[in-house]
Amino acid sequence: MPYRPAVRSLRLVSLIVAFMQLTACASGGGTVKQPSASVNGLYSQLDQASQGYEAALQQTRAGDTQGAQKTLDQSLDQLKNAAAHCGTTPGCDPQRFFSVFDRLLRLKDGSFIGDETPNEDAGASATVPQAGQPDGASLPEAQRSVTLLRGHQLSELIAVNGPVKAALEMWLTQWRSNLMDAYVNYQYLRQEMWPQYQDQGLPEALLFGIMAKESGGKVHAVSRSGAAGPLQFMYATGLRFGLSEQDGFDTRFDPAESARANAEYMNEQLKAFNDNLELTLAAYNGGEGRMRRLVGDDTSVSFYDPRIYGQMSQETRDYVPEVLAAAWLFLHPDSYNLHFPQIEGQLGSVTLKRAASISELTVCLGSANNMSEGWFRTLRNLNPRLDPQQEQPMGAVLQVPKPLEKIYDVRCVNGPWPILASDLHNAVVPVMPAPQPAAAAPDPVVHYTVRRGDTLASILRKHGSCSSENEVARMNNLKFDHVRAGQVLKLPSCR
Repeated sequence: MPYRPAVRSLRLVSLIVAFMQLTACASGGGTVKQPSASVNGLYSQLDQASQGYEAALQQTRAGDTQGAQKTLDQSLDQLKNAAAHCGTTPGCDPQRFFSVFDRLLRLKDGSFIGDETPNEDAGASATVPQAGQPDGASLPEAQRSVTLLRGHQLSELIAVNGPVKAALEMWLTQWRSNLMDAYVNYQYLRQEMWPQYQDQGLPEALLFGIMAKESGGKVHAVSRSGAAGPLQFMYATGLRFGLSEQDGFDTRFDPAESARANAEYMNEQLKAFNDNLELTLAAYNGGEGRMRRLVGDDTSVSFYDPRIYGQMSQETRDYVPEVLAAAWLFLHPDSYNLHFPQIEGQLGSVTLKRAASISELTVCLGSANNMSEGWFRTLRNLNPRLDPQQEQPMGAVLQVPKPLEKIYDVRCVNGPWPILASDLHNAVVPVMPAPQPAAAAPDPVVHYTVRRGDTLASILRKHGSCSSENEVARMNNLKFDHVRAGQVLKLPSCR
């Protein structure tokens, strides 16, 4: 995808022109076959769905932002319904629907509605927002912070092309459980990580996409190459951005510090690559030095240009669209039949009323608050400096999700569960001494250097009588039992 900055206005004329171009491409030249009435009916629904943009724009001008979003939701639903019938209707071109679907998702994102004044002059140049300049001032502040990336709409920087579509399928199928785990983990880390991105003016969806791909929200993840933490910093890169050892703790494992360093890194590389998000992500995975050498001065080059793409490792070729696909799903789960769980991620704390480790707390909390997989991962993520097996003294303060504060008092202070948890945790496992290495087996043969005057018979007399002249002759391929001085013979060991 060539890099494209977001525009501040989208005209209905642009949509109509795009539809006309799609129709021309679908005809394939020659005699144009007129669509059937059923196909025309579906195309009519498509046009109606696209006209939801104009209605939403009017509602936004009137200050009805919620109404505008509702109109776009209805347009998307109408589009989905028509697209479903298109697949079973002969002569219907599904690509028309895919194109409009992509556009309406971007509209729903707030990408093209706000304080713009429509310009019906199709030849007028689009206004490009300056870096740091808010776009769509009538949108709620929270939504602007989600959609903007250094003054550009995040949606416009994510091209849903072939590689991203393939990654979307993977996240929705084989990696679906990983995506859901990442989302749950992130919701409990959000209060620590998101403010770091927000302070740097970066979108939350990008943070989630990187974290989902890098660690799945496992704060203590360490890769085979030595990258560590929820955002997988290499040691040297971490040092560059202030991640170091503090009282024996590697701050790459600190969610807030890791998010801060990641945000600073992303902004540094976005500046170096002229806000080209794909090249920036490639630099994060494959090394910024390598990317700068490949790109040179042409920061407008597409990541998918063969000059760049062909020089990337397969890992980096996969990494970039996979991060973008996860970010896209974070923005548009419902549009992909994906429903993230509702998580109350507000943080709280408990002061231990009896000594306990994180492992013991996990046992006594069980599946409280419908957490079917238990609370070990969350408690460990929220207390990254603690050894989960190390018992913490009474009076120690641990960070926990807010709903667990009351549950702790009920389950983990008195009663059978803390006793059970302590009993399991302190179970004694026999320690067996390391097995001694077995004595080396004796060599089945010995070697003898023939001396002047030796015969085979005299040699065997010197070394015992555990073998015969015929056996030794066979072992050494001797003919007529003849031996010569200096010859090395193999003799059966008599031990």
